[in-house]
Amino acid sequence: MNETGNAKRIIALDVGTVRIGVAASDPTGVFAQGISVLRAERDWMGELETIIEKYQAEKILVGMPRRTDGNDGPEAAKMKLTVERLKSRFPDIGITTWDERFTTVIANRAMLEGGASRAARRGGVDKVAAAVLLQNYLDATNGPPAEEQA
Repeated sequence: MNETGNAKRIIALDVGTVRIGVAASDPTGVFAQGISVLRAERDWMGELETIIEKYQAEKILVGMPRRTDGNDGPEAAKMKLTVERLKSRFPDIGITTWDERFTTVIANRAMLEGGASRAARRGGVDKVAAAVLLQNYLDATNGPPAEEQA
């Protein structure tokens, strides 16, 4: 809980070369929802600052691109530089990375199954991928649901 009594919110980023998908956790820290797509050529960190303030986020989760064998490639090296820029820009917010393998594939599949048009997929897949990334993180770090606990 933060000082206002609300659960900590997490903002997740699926950072691409053109678009950055953004997702946020709900106030209970259980569910993820895609909320925005930022353009990489703009001042996206300025836009992110507005989102962080709006959602009172206490953590930023950044998707870390890994090769299918789990090793880092050149994309991961670039992302580590982005993480350092985020840490410099937002020194009071925890910044964590999480394996983003297959999040875009899962997001595309979900949108296709939901009947989204090609244009809708192109415009929204990044925020859905960010939501998939965040939901994976929440599921892995929150433990089993209460009814499964002994």
